[in-house]
Amino acid sequence: MYRLYGNPGWGSVLVEAQLAWYGLDHENAEAGDVFTSPSARDELARLNPLAQVPVLILPDGTAMTESAAITLHLADITGSDDLVPAAREAERSAFLRWLIFLVANIYPTFTFADEPSRFIAAEGARDAYRAAVDAHAQRLWRILEEHARAPWFLGERFSALDIYVCAMTRWRPQRLWFAANTPKLAAIALAGDGLTRLAAVWRRNFPD
Repeated sequence: MYRLYGNPGWGSVLVEAQLAWYGLDHENAEAGDVFTSPSARDELARLNPLAQVPVLILPDGTAMTESAAITLHLADITGSDDLVPAAREAERSAFLRWLIFLVANIYPTFTFADEPSRFIAAEGARDAYRAAVDAHAQRLWRILEEHARAPWFLGERFSALDIYVCAMTRWRPQRLWFAANTPKLAAIALAGDGLTRLAAVWRRNFPD
């Protein structure tokens, strides 16, 4: 069995959705609010020195972090190309490019701006800092929009990229902004919301 450390609505949803998609037996372990609780942060740091989610404990007890790495690992161990195009598929290079773009460029904007006090000592500078990071994130989303296809990000082929888009568009700047500024990503997100196979995951993580 897999054990996934995270919190509802946090980055762990990206892995939880994939575990559900593959039908892998797993349990969810609440990580607690690592921003406000030193004990939660210290506990998670035993598994991930950065005290970040997701952390996936593999059946052999190994702790694995980094959602992109977990995405590729789960595809490997299931032998499935459902969510990750196989090596010789035409979409493979685009998939890898935009998976890394999401986790290396867009995801860190939440890490840095969710709680600016972790990085900006001067309280009066925090709002401007967060606004600057959020504006940068919006520029990154617009780049992704330029390369998105339909009905899914890679075109006819569904992939883990669509799980990322569906989940991450629920975070800042949220769905109304995406509908107004990145209509292709907004359409992908809405299509992802309707996937019966992931309905329970979305309900647990985004009950509103």
